[in-house]
Parts: sequence; C-alpha cells; structure tokens
Amino acid sequence: MTSQVYRTLRVAPRDEGVLGVVIDAPPMNLIGPELVRDLVSLLGALESDQESRVMVLESADPDYFVPHVDLTKVAEYTAEAAKAGGPDDASLGMLWHKLSELPVVSIAKIRGRARGAGSELALACDMRFAARENAILGQIEVGAGAVPGAGGIQHLARLLGRGRAMEAVLGADDFNAEIAERYGWINRALPDADLDAFVARLARRIASFPADAVLTAKRVLNELTMPDADAIRADARRFRRLVASDMAQARTAALFAQGLQTRGPLELNLGGRIGAL
Repeated sequence: MTSQVYRTLRVAPRDEGVLGVVIDAPPMNLIGPELVRDLVSLLGALESDQESRVMVLESADPDYFVPHVDLTKVAEYTAEAAKAGGPDDASLGMLWHKLSELPVVSIAKIRGRARGAGSELALACDMRFAARENAILGQIEVGAGAVPGAGGIQHLARLLGRGRAMEAVLGADDFNAEIAERYGWINRALPDADLDAFVARLARRIASFPADAVLTAKRVLNELTMPDADAIRADARRFRRLVASDMAQARTAALFAQGLQTRGPLELNLGGRIGAL
C-alpha cells in the first residue's frame, strides 16, 4: 500500500491495522481527474490488501473536505472513474459504490465543506464523524439544475427518511454538523479538538476484532441498507442528462461568474448563494 505513489492523496504507514488517507488536492480538493485516478488506484489496492482493516479518510484542507466536482473536467474525471469498472460503470457513483463494498471498514473524518459528490464520497464510507465547529454538508445539485448523481439520493433517503431527504436534496442548502448529526447524515458531531482521538480509538478498536466477524457483519449491514448497483447507475444517467441542460449550464455559468471553484465567499457559503440565484 504505502509503496504506491499518489499525487493527491497522502497515505500514512499502516498502524495497528488502520490506514490513514489524507486528501490533499490544492487549491481546494475539487474532484478532478487526478484525484479520481488516485482513488481508483487506492480502492484497487485495498481490494487485495490483507493487512489494512480500517481506512480513515480525511482532508488536509481545514476549509474543504471535498467541496464538489470540478465542473470544467467532468469528461476527464468520468474517464478515470471508468477504469475502476469499465465503460458501463463510468461514474463517480459506481466508484463510490466500490468504496462501500471494500473488505475494509471506511471512516470519513470531516472538517470543512463536503458538498455534492464530496458529500456522496463521505456517504459511501461506512461511518462519518465531523467537527462540530466547522463541518458543512450539502447536496447542492438541484439548486444548480441537476440532481445528485453519485449515490446521494440513495443514501440520504435511507439514512434521513423521506421528509428530511426531501429537505436536504430539494432545498440544496448547507447543513452544519449538529443538524447533520440530528438528521442521521453523520454518525456524530464532535468538538474539533476531540475528533482525531475519537476516530483513532474507534478505528483501532474495530481493527483489533476478528476480521471475519467484522467483514461478515459489514456485508450483512450492506445487504440490508445499501442501494443496488442499478439504482446508482440510474442516478448517474439522470445527473448526466440534467447537468448538460441549458438551465443547468446557465446556472453554473452564473456561479462561475461569482467565483465558483475559487477560494472565497461563494464557495464558503455555496448553499446560501445557490438559493439566491
């Protein structure tokens, strides 16, 4: 694992069966072809990794876990995602689905903004813990004229229930960590100062248990709660159709004119600014 070279990920040496992975894709961890290429490689390596029992995924950027996809490079990152499963599964949704099915327990440790496909990346992890003071989650796609296309609708409907999922998806607004915890979007909101120690303790605890018991329990829980692959593929098709529409293109252009994909007020408060378009 640690011998692989990544451009946008920092993979720490395995510690007691726990693998730490830090997303570090300046200037703000947008999902582009380089990050997707690295994630494809990482997930491929984890499929056959007999030593890593738990993976903790976090960000090097305190303001952005993963804010959303790079909207200027959709074709490029989609082509990279296809390398994980072939042209029929050329979508972030199917790549995130692969993450959910790994024989490794995945924990997202969230500081900063996790919106759009960044929220969907966190949702694909087995558990999510977030810093109370600064974590923001949101599915912004409807406000931009599209729909969540990488599993967000599927996971949020199961986790939040119908009414709250409608609020999250149709409202396209930002949710702070306390509300996200109350709704079930994340497992817990913790004080930022306590987040690292809490996740490290839980990860080591899980990694110390018999592997067959942990993975069997994960498989059963996935069977009971996970969307099937066809539902993920259908969401990806809906996203591709709507994101190419004239309305979505116009709304996205308006956001770019206001500073989309640059560090600044728009991205920090994207949920609110989408509502003002």
